[in-house]
Amino acid sequence: MHFYRNRFLVILLFAAFAQPVSLHAGLRVFEPQEKEAGQVHTEQDLTEHDQTKKHTNALAKETSPYLLMHAHNPVNWYGWNEESLALAKKENKVIFLSVGYSSCHWCHVMERESFMDEEIAKFLNDNFICIKVDREERPDVDAIYMESLTVFHRMTGSNRGGGWPLSMFLTPEAKPFFGGTYFPARDGDRGVRRGFFSIVKLISKSWGTREEKIKKDSEVLAEATRKSLAGQTRTAGTELKKSLSAMAINGLKDSFDKQYGGFRYSLRDPNIPKFPEPSNLLFLADQYRRDKQRNDILNMLETTCRRMMMGGLQDHLGGGFHRYSVDRYWAIPHFEKMLYDNGQLTSVYAETYELTGNEHYKRVVDEMLEFVNRELRDEGGAFYSALDAESEGEEGKFYRWEIEEAKKLLDEKDYELFSKVYGLNQPPNFEKEYYAPQLGRDWKQTSNALGIDMEDLIQQLQPIRKKLFDGRAKRPRPITDTKILASWNGLMIRGFADAGRIFKNDDYISSAKKASQFILDKMVDTDGRLVRTYTDGQAKLNAYVEDYACFIDGLLAIHRATGEKEWLDHAVRIQKKQDQLFWDEKEGGYFYTSKDHEKLLARAKKPADGAMPSGNSVAAGNLLYLAVALKDDQYRKRATETALAASNVIEQFPIAAPRMLITIERLLDK
Repeated sequence: MHFYRNRFLVILLFAAFAQPVSLHAGLRVFEPQEKEAGQVHTEQDLTEHDQTKKHTNALAKETSPYLLMHAHNPVNWYGWNEESLALAKKENKVIFLSVGYSSCHWCHVMERESFMDEEIAKFLNDNFICIKVDREERPDVDAIYMESLTVFHRMTGSNRGGGWPLSMFLTPEAKPFFGGTYFPARDGDRGVRRGFFSIVKLISKSWGTREEKIKKDSEVLAEATRKSLAGQTRTAGTELKKSLSAMAINGLKDSFDKQYGGFRYSLRDPNIPKFPEPSNLLFLADQYRRDKQRNDILNMLETTCRRMMMGGLQDHLGGGFHRYSVDRYWAIPHFEKMLYDNGQLTSVYAETYELTGNEHYKRVVDEMLEFVNRELRDEGGAFYSALDAESEGEEGKFYRWEIEEAKKLLDEKDYELFSKVYGLNQPPNFEKEYYAPQLGRDWKQTSNALGIDMEDLIQQLQPIRKKLFDGRAKRPRPITDTKILASWNGLMIRGFADAGRIFKNDDYISSAKKASQFILDKMVDTDGRLVRTYTDGQAKLNAYVEDYACFIDGLLAIHRATGEKEWLDHAVRIQKKQDQLFWDEKEGGYFYTSKDHEKLLARAKKPADGAMPSGNSVAAGNLLYLAVALKDDQYRKRATETALAASNVIEQFPIAAPRMLITIERLLDK
């Protein structure tokens, strides 16, 4: 591995990170600060600032709610497009690339502290081309430069992680040379030695004196990023093996938290974030369905599902799940709610109910889908992207509770029962003074401790929860990101269809159909191509392979639930277009971007399942479904080629693509 030899970058790295600032996956690492003079910290402040519209930049022409939030920053933001990239070349200026999303708490913090600061904004405007990207609209740009940050950390010997906001500095040719995540505005802020203002000054000065050295290092970093994203080529003689699933199960066991469920945790550091990882759970459900004697597999699935729904990760008043927990215990969430999580977790809990008959899992799904219909459904039937983590400038303020507030809404008897069940009779669990309601024990243990029949207890709590929910609804709400994304809608469509099939609920299936029809009507062009996003009547941006694959998966889930041929026909048409635009004729599998997509630093396939499943993992399952439904071995052949293209990665890291393993098992079934 080539290490940076440019002394400027080494100095800059240590200057920036003399004290840790990295936000792993957006993790909250700082205590809230008091509002300082000149800072904008509340929605009211933001509204008042916006009303003056002292500044307006190019983002005012965008449709993304996240980008529009920055349209009146004093920073002269541009969108990611040919014009802004050409301007950087023309003026020979460093590009400051800032990537975030609307429900990202620390993205808002950095905006308030740095991008609303007139002095910092003027320096950025004079010396940089500032480009703002919504990672949910442009996951291709985000993936490339997030990977470049990971490679940068590896090459410089740092153990820092990634996260959002992503803050990258690029040459005028859009090649990265330095970056990080969240930076406090000035030296000494939040206990950090070097602030963002000092860093951009140093970068600007160094560009003026060491431009050629920086460009050479950027070439090295760009090439390393390309290689990292390209992954391994398929080796001769590669074949699919059932042993891959056994290896994955062992890998999950090695990282499984036996006490609290979930994966990839550390006993030494219980505050490492823990994510739901629904692809793992769907894989475990499929493995247990294959062998009902595997109680070890069922235990991993049920322990995780049970603990997630007990903790603060689940919204016990409004339904649905937050994005992740900031601790091992699923106790305190990072409070944004994402459509892609709730879509996948609907399928997970519905399938777990199907396997176990446990009514608690069904109740979680019903409450989750009630939340989605109530708060994320567009009037046309499709689904919005997310709810913000913060309101009134504070993370979790909409969801947290103080004892006195709860007592005002409930009579003494109701409060006593609620506090015993949801932990308000214990010391505060959030920021040392607030409560994120959660179950300290499962329902059976709780009912036994209170001496109340479990179903009676749940019935008694329903009107109490409703009173608190109604009281909470009067608070200033988190912002809703009203983007409609094809892939995320596909996951939610499948969730509704799966729940409708398993619970025999026609209303859920109807919701899936209505959302699918919206996408077919509004987000497929006359040539049969999907677009990525629809907002305020405008459909735009080339769709990615995950958009095609996840939407097809939703259509096939409706077909599975109903047997109605029209949904299969829609899936066939969109699959044909996906094959035309994304298929890799040389190695097999699908590229993330289409063959006529704009040329970026790299073209990747993204075989691993993350918070979103890999487009290749989902596509392989879709192809196999079509092969069986249509009795067409050409689909089976392409499913096999897609799986083989990912097999090298899976052999080295068996738990990298659990959704793909589901399809590999089915391909190998006799």
